Amino acid sequence: MDVVTLPGQGPKGKVFLVGAGPGDVELLTLKAARVLSTADAVLYDALVSDDILALIPEQAEKIAVGKRAGAHSARQEEINQLLVTKAYTRKRVVRLKGGDPFIFGRGGEELQTLVEAGVEFEVVPGITAASGTSAYAGIPLTHRDFAQGVTFITGHCQLESRPMNWQGYANPANTLVVYMGILNAGLIQRELISHGRGADTPVAIVSKATTAQQQRIVGTLGELESLAKDERVVMPALMIIGEVVSLAASLSWFEPAAASTPAAKQNSI
Repeated sequence: MDVVTLPGQGPKGKVFLVGAGPGDVELLTLKAARVLSTADAVLYDALVSDDILALIPEQAEKIAVGKRAGAHSARQEEINQLLVTKAYTRKRVVRLKGGDPFIFGRGGEELQTLVEAGVEFEVVPGITAASGTSAYAGIPLTHRDFAQGVTFITGHCQLESRPMNWQGYANPANTLVVYMGILNAGLIQRELISHGRGADTPVAIVSKATTAQQQRIVGTLGELESLAKDERVVMPALMIIGEVVSLAASLSWFEPAAASTPAAKQNSI
C-alpha cells in the first residue's frame, strides 16, 4: 500500500520512535519518559504495559495499533499511513513499542516510510525483551562457563517456509533466545534436536517478564512443546534455550508477587 500524503502540505511535526522496554515502568529510559510526557499523539503496541501507558498526557490522542498472533488490530501498512498522517497534523507524534524498536519491532520499516514521506524522526532505544527477561528471570545470556555467545530469533511466522539456520542455532556454546515462538514451540524443539542440540538442554519460558505477573517455567528442550502449553504461559512470552538456564534457580532475585507493592518499589531504588 502506497502512503498517502496531504496535497499541497508538508509535515507539521516530528515522529519519535520510542522503545518502552520489557514492561516494568521503572525500566523506561529517562529520555523515553520525557518524550512521552510531551506527546500530542501516541500510537502504541499491545505489549506496552499499563503503567507506561499511564504516563501519556491526558490530552494526547491515544491510538492502539498492537498486533498479536491471531488477533491483529492493525496491518503494518495502516500503521505506516497513520504515522505519516499524524505527522502532518500533530507536532510531537510518539510511536511507542514494547522492548526496543529495532529488535523485531519493525522500527526500521516504519522509519523507511517516514523517510519516503519526508517526515522528521528520532529514535529512542529501549531495553529489549531478551535483556530484561533474562535479568528478571535470573538467567545470564552469556557466561564464560556455559555460553560464549547469544542469538536472537523470531519464531512467530511460518518457520517451515523460511530458510532458518538451525545448524547454527543448535550450537551448544550459544544461548538461543526466541521471540514470539510459543505457537511454534513444537517445530523449534524438533528442529533444534534434529540438528544436534541435546534434548536435555535446559530451557525457560518467561511470561510477562519484569511485571508483577511474571511467570518462569523451566524444563528441557525435549519438553519445550509441552511447556509452551502450560496454562501459566500468557503473552508476551520469551523462550531462552541453553545451559545458562541452569543458573536460574541460584541467581533468581525477582519476586513477582511483591513487585507492585510500595515496599518493593522503595527497596528497588
